[in-house]
Amino acid sequence: MELKEAIGRRRSTRFLRPYKPVERAKLQKMLEAARLASFWGNVQALGAVVIERATAPAEVLAALPTGTAIGGFQFRLAPVVIVWTLDWRRVEEQGRRLHELVDAGAVGVSPEKSHAYLDSTLIPFFQAATESIRQSGLTELDCGQGIAQATLIAFEEGLGTCLLGCPNDRKLRRALGLPDAVRVLVLQTVGYPAEDPEAGGQRPRLPFEARFALNHWGTPFPRDPAVVDELRQAKMLGREAPLAYRRAELQWLQEVYGLSDVFGDEAPAVVADLMAAAAEERRS
Repeated sequence: MELKEAIGRRRSTRFLRPYKPVERAKLQKMLEAARLASFWGNVQALGAVVIERATAPAEVLAALPTGTAIGGFQFRLAPVVIVWTLDWRRVEEQGRRLHELVDAGAVGVSPEKSHAYLDSTLIPFFQAATESIRQSGLTELDCGQGIAQATLIAFEEGLGTCLLGCPNDRKLRRALGLPDAVRVLVLQTVGYPAEDPEAGGQRPRLPFEARFALNHWGTPFPRDPAVVDELRQAKMLGREAPLAYRRAELQWLQEVYGLSDVFGDEAPAVVADLMAAAAEERRS
């Protein structure tokens, strides 16, 4: 699958084949893509712990969430769960990362003057603005760029993924041995899809003009139908949902995974898990 086609089909895949392991080479490609993503100040705060069901310790598997109200069964079935993290200590090392950019020829013409400017002006500025930057969400945004690149590679490699929140990550943090400065951003299930690549078609999205403006808020960016046709021909835009076969496919998936009529309807279990984790935290 070409990358441009992966962009057009990068939908969440909740239904994975639990019996088919994911090759580590494909997981490495995902991580390589995340590693090379752009990051403000060359901070590179994005990291990950890959949980491989076939090899992970029992206590790590047991620490995975019961689930979310829309897809808890994924954690029980996915061959791989990637725990994407943000390491705030990397922000404190930003000065070193900026000096590395100078040495690499990415910043400034004169290395000597550039190093001096970093030490006298730019690094102190960033240090003074650290808390503002932390509150701005810029660091999380750049982490998201890395996760997005990894997701595109996964689809290019024929894999399916789904990003899921972790409402209470205390148990998982302990099992993985995460330092206090490392934050869990999101969990990503990875495996081979059990459903058609189109997953029933492109899910509903707000109109293009309602989301994107030109020069001024409220002035819609003009959408050229010719560009839309070009993207459809390149398979970067899929057919709109629901496709004709989707209801039958959902019924088949329901039977295979033993799900209720409302897929992932596990809100009571999620609440119970959160309450149990909170009680355990109080006892400890």
